[in-house]
Amino acid sequence: MVDSHAHLTASQFDADRHEVIQRAIDAGVSFIINPATDVDDSARAIELAEKYPQVYACVGIHPHEAAKAGEGALERIEELSRHERVVAIGEIGLDYHYDFSPRDVQKRIFALQLDIARRRNLPVVIHTRESLPETISIVEDAAQRSPVWRAQNDSGSRYPAPRGVFHCFPGTVDDAWRVIDLGFAVSFPGILTFKNAGRPLEVARSISLEHFLLETDSPYMTPVPHRGERNEPARLGLVAEKLAELQRLSLEDVMRSTSYTAFRVFGVGSRGEPRITYTLRDALYINLTIRCNADCVFCDRKGDAIIKGHNLKIEREPTVEEVIREIGDPARYREIVFCGYGEPTIRLEEMKEVARWVKAHGGATRLNTDGHGNIINKRNIVPELVGLFDAVSVSLNSPDVRQYGELMRLDGERFFPEMVAFAQECVRLLPRTVMTVVDLDQVQMDRARRLVEEEIGAEFQVRPFF
Repeated sequence: MVDSHAHLTASQFDADRHEVIQRAIDAGVSFIINPATDVDDSARAIELAEKYPQVYACVGIHPHEAAKAGEGALERIEELSRHERVVAIGEIGLDYHYDFSPRDVQKRIFALQLDIARRRNLPVVIHTRESLPETISIVEDAAQRSPVWRAQNDSGSRYPAPRGVFHCFPGTVDDAWRVIDLGFAVSFPGILTFKNAGRPLEVARSISLEHFLLETDSPYMTPVPHRGERNEPARLGLVAEKLAELQRLSLEDVMRSTSYTAFRVFGVGSRGEPRITYTLRDALYINLTIRCNADCVFCDRKGDAIIKGHNLKIEREPTVEEVIREIGDPARYREIVFCGYGEPTIRLEEMKEVARWVKAHGGATRLNTDGHGNIINKRNIVPELVGLFDAVSVSLNSPDVRQYGELMRLDGERFFPEMVAFAQECVRLLPRTVMTVVDLDQVQMDRARRLVEEEIGAEFQVRPFF
């Protein structure tokens, strides 16, 4: 795990700082990001990061301290930001709850520190309390004035450049998507474990895991059941467990995905080696290929090709023997799913051979497909799947032919009817057929449901937009 926000330089840790860091390591925390509150605290954060390889520093002036930022303070922050152990500018932002600094001063210091981050090409750690609209507006202005800020190096990713994190995020689901579209992750400390958390729980349930970081905000925001005690990074697992519960994922999924997001935002840790099999919840997924006949607007196949922290950007396609060796005992999993960042039916013969082996060894199987296998293979392939697959999931994406083509960036007039015919044949011959639509505002969900349930006879599911 990565604790993306812990104030280890706070005076509350003066008596046992080393023990606190050791307890965090023992609890499975690999890295800790230490944000600063003023110039002196920024220097202390760097000193601590120099001493402990698990700790990285941020430098910045908190909105509470904005009025105290004397002449030369911002120049000093920019100078400190050049240290090799500094990974972000922060924590910076606006706080209209306490108003310890005049609001016009807060806004000016915030904007100037965003300028430092843009010049230094560093991410930012943002604090916002009772000030979210103005905070977002100032960040939007900074991003518009410097579109290359944190731009990815021609990775082709559909995600915006990773510009930082809104820590202890106070907004709605719509607010969260607004900052995500600006290139920001969101994070919550122990507040997720509070019974009266309200809005944070809604956001944590509704936004895809790819956009979250873990944090403790130590020594503050102590999670249940330790409320009233000093918080510390060793309790990060309690936040991770709650996020896993809200996301309906495993703890391992949350740890892996948030650690990758920390790598993407702060550059700590690693990307991980490409995988040909990967686990989500209690299922094993097979990444047979990253080739695809479609180029969906919501797919990151040509970019980072990361799913819940799993790197799927394989450089070569695996052999049947390699896949079987990685599966091991298929009965250990609820199901074996053929679903990578490509279209599995492109490798139809290999797919069938692996599925046949899985079924022979007591495993359940599912195929996730765009439904174009008949066009790809120039024949009706569904009869060949009988006895090999317990379920097929077909990406409908849209009930409208034109929109379908636009979303998948192919000839909708040709591929849409073929996809529907494929799904109908699956309904006729296979035990279970599901058709899915990505949760996008422009897609007519009621119309899609009627098409799937009433005309095709399959099950209908909405899958989250990543």
